[in-house]
Amino acid sequence: MNNNPVTGMIDIGSNTVRLAVYQITDHGAFRVIDQGRWPARLSQKLNADGELPPDAVNELAEVLLHFKRICKMHGTTSIKAVATAAVRQATNREQVLMQLSSETGLRIELLSGQDEARYGSIAMLRTMDVEDGFVVDIGGGSTEVTLLQGRRIVASVSFPFGCVNTARRYGLKEEAIPLALAEQIVSELQSQIRAEPWIREHAGLPLIGLGGTIRSFAKVSQRNTDYPLSNLHGYEFPAHALEHTLEVLAPLNVDKRRKIPGLSKDRADVIVPGLLILRAVFNECRASRIVVCGAGLRDGIFFENCLPSQEATLTSRQVLEDSIRNLTSLYPTVPQVHLDQVNKLALRLYDSLAEDAGLPASFRTLIDSASRLFRIGSIIDVGDNSDHTFYILMHAHWNGLGHREMLLTAAIASYKGPGAMRNKLAPYRSLLREGDFERIAKLGMLLQLAAALDRSESQGISALDISIQKGKHLHLRATASHPLQVEKMEVETLAKDFKKNWGLTPVVTIAKFV
Repeated sequence: MNNNPVTGMIDIGSNTVRLAVYQITDHGAFRVIDQGRWPARLSQKLNADGELPPDAVNELAEVLLHFKRICKMHGTTSIKAVATAAVRQATNREQVLMQLSSETGLRIELLSGQDEARYGSIAMLRTMDVEDGFVVDIGGGSTEVTLLQGRRIVASVSFPFGCVNTARRYGLKEEAIPLALAEQIVSELQSQIRAEPWIREHAGLPLIGLGGTIRSFAKVSQRNTDYPLSNLHGYEFPAHALEHTLEVLAPLNVDKRRKIPGLSKDRADVIVPGLLILRAVFNECRASRIVVCGAGLRDGIFFENCLPSQEATLTSRQVLEDSIRNLTSLYPTVPQVHLDQVNKLALRLYDSLAEDAGLPASFRTLIDSASRLFRIGSIIDVGDNSDHTFYILMHAHWNGLGHREMLLTAAIASYKGPGAMRNKLAPYRSLLREGDFERIAKLGMLLQLAAALDRSESQGISALDISIQKGKHLHLRATASHPLQVEKMEVETLAKDFKKNWGLTPVVTIAKFV
């Protein structure tokens, strides 16, 4: 059993009960080591008096006990359980919470709508680099909308409608949903949203979506467009995707919806009401686009309760910094001082050469990230480090970059030549822009040169003077602690390939010893 702290987070949602088990390492890094879900449909089970009936509570208790056993298997040091809209709206909520606590031994916290909005926003702020925007979390029994400005919560509201109770209110069962009814639902939802006038006062901001509805929508959209990544976090929907998906799904009965690629069977009956809510919020926000946040309520609670040494919200840059630190702590391969040295040298080279090469300023972030992650694949095998690095960076959960930027970073970090690069990138061509192959090759060779300058992993270079001589040679005059024989040999080995990309032959000399 692992000695690192393990904690369980249970979210008793109105549509789904979810478990996430987090492990925190000695260095403050974390990972999700297990998770579970159960389609509770608690909002559907409220009776005419607004009570959760005994059979629903008994079933919920069994699920919580099952999740508790999973947590015990992982040696959790604590379990935090929270309940949201369905329990909050139940007229017998006190009895429900008392029974669940008595039968499971768990203390269950009943969250307010404001709590839900705050935790969802924390999850987004800790995992995305959005400065200003709206956050919408569509649950089974409520929908939270939050306005962020300068990465701070400015206003938030919880509306008492979600995908499950909206389906119930309008009698949306197994049949197709007529267009006229769909438009009526959107119109009535928008009327409720207008009770909060601040929502319409910030047109043009992105709408960041959390929760099962937005994730299900993203899976369907990705399948429809043959999107090359399965990663939902940071996925931006194509223009008119919402209208198109509603036009496709609403006329289908539930059985036919279950056959839609990418849509889970237990979402088939509530996906359309969830999307109608999303459309109403999108219309009222007058948003510019819709982006998926893969993190959610459980993650927000985890960040606030289990990583107290970090701020609840980070700057955009800190999101990426935190994520890189998390990855390098989870996959330690080489001494950090070596990675720091390669990073310093790579940025020094970039700052000297990028402007004349016409590289966009934004690419500095990519070489910065790639130079700190280029050895991560060694955790699997040193010999195939390049291929494993590319795979890990394309499949591990890290934050702070968009999908294209993640792909570019992975390609730069794993660069071993143009042929291998094009093979790796072939499945992802739709994410690339004109000129990206050439930019990757330039920065990939730049990173190889930086790594060669610390090949002995001794951090022998304390300063590097860079100049171009006669338009042919990249003169690297080093202040060093030793003669750099290994480094010089490595630079000579890659000099020919470097010249192909940069038109310059690198030459290392020692300016002085220190």
